[in-house]
Amino acid sequence: MSLLNRRHLLAGLATAGLARPALAQPAGLAEAARAEGRVNSVGMPDDWANWRATWADLQRLYGLAHTDTDMSSAEQIAKMEAERGNASIDIGDVGFEFGAIAQARGLSRPYKPSTWAQVPDWAKDAEGHWALAYTGTLAFAVNKRLLKEVPRSWKALFAAQPRVMIGAVGRAAQANAAVLAAAHALGGDETRLQPALAAFAQLARARKLLSTDPSPALMERGEAEVFLVWDFNALSYRDKLPNAADYEVLIPSDGSITSGYTTLLNKFSKRPNAANLAREHIFSDAGQINLARGNARPIRVDHLALPDDVKKKLLPAAQYQAARALKPQLWSDEVKKLPRAWQREVLG
Repeated sequence: MSLLNRRHLLAGLATAGLARPALAQPAGLAEAARAEGRVNSVGMPDDWANWRATWADLQRLYGLAHTDTDMSSAEQIAKMEAERGNASIDIGDVGFEFGAIAQARGLSRPYKPSTWAQVPDWAKDAEGHWALAYTGTLAFAVNKRLLKEVPRSWKALFAAQPRVMIGAVGRAAQANAAVLAAAHALGGDETRLQPALAAFAQLARARKLLSTDPSPALMERGEAEVFLVWDFNALSYRDKLPNAADYEVLIPSDGSITSGYTTLLNKFSKRPNAANLAREHIFSDAGQINLARGNARPIRVDHLALPDDVKKKLLPAAQYQAARALKPQLWSDEVKKLPRAWQREVLG
């Protein structure tokens, strides 16, 4: 939600608790979840980060039926807030910055899985309201058939002005991260997005900026020359294409942002044990390897023995040298301003 052996990205960030052993799964959790019988998710579709395998595991091991409704991070939080005591959602998966937003609104419920000590401190809430299960770094998926020269940096991208598909800025964590990644490369940061907004505005004025959410179907049809997506999405989308050889996936050499996705446990869920068990499994070795098979770099990668076939699905670690981790404390506040700024300065 790809995310390879990029240990250098997290050096200095993930120093706490790396050698601590995992604890046993809480007694009675599986039985209580089995009694609830199902788990309803949002924003966790089968083809995103290989969630399909996790739902299949929960069905096979614990008899949990499952349904998902795909929606953006902002839409998930809005639905939880609108339903409150009439909750249909048990668990969701939202971008890094949205975990703190849901917690502040009183929508999330804490639960620390048994592998909690192996999750780096930077990637989790101390109380257990949110924790990244996997990371994502903003990448370019470039159609080499449509572009004679592949842009390997943001500066090259904005200079060439190809058709660029970014998605729904303001609503989707992936699209928001694209803006921040461009700002990082152009000299800005979480609180200084102006360089990126100005560059995207040039694309918009040239009618080269597309706000449709990227998808494999749109890539197959060549609806844009460059798609701005998480590395795990770029790789998994490409794997699905009959014209996969048309696309090169790369991390821009002048800067990118490493973020990630956290499960949200709905405070008002009618099946809290099933939701807890789902998070427990997602952070287990099996659940983490499921994510890696979907090209998503698991947060516990330093504690896992990844099979050789999984390692081959990931980008070279050297591509991530110019990427840096998102600063969620800053971004969770600043990202609230992005929808209005994007409308005014880019689309307006």
